[in-house]
Amino acid sequence: QVQLVESGGGLVQPGGSLRLSCAASGSISSINAMGWYRQAPGKQRLLVAFITTGGSTNYVDSVKGRFTISRDNAKNTVYLQMNSLKPEDTARYYCNQCKSPSCTVVAFSWGQGTQVTVSS
Repeated sequence: QVQLVESGGGLVQPGGSLRLSCAASGSISSINAMGWYRQAPGKQRLLVAFITTGGSTNYVDSVKGRFTISRDNAKNTVYLQMNSLKPEDTARYYCNQCKSPSCTVVAFSWGQGTQVTVSS
């Protein structure tokens, strides 16, 4: 079973930036997309962005133009560059491998995630 370890979160002021990393203990399948998800307190975990093996990306409207997802298959790592952060981006962020085209079904157990708090 692949284990996912997210890192890079923290406390940042509105307008600031963070870069999240997701390292897989095993090999990320080169044929599946990888996604970043987030869960705010008391809310469902939702997909934020995903990237296909070919490098195509998809974002939810609320982060378009501010977040950038990327992957390094050789390093079994996925990144999420987050710029122009807003208080509503505050959440715990997770990554996973997509098991369905829409990334609503994931392949592995969830990791611990990394907390992002945007506040002045």
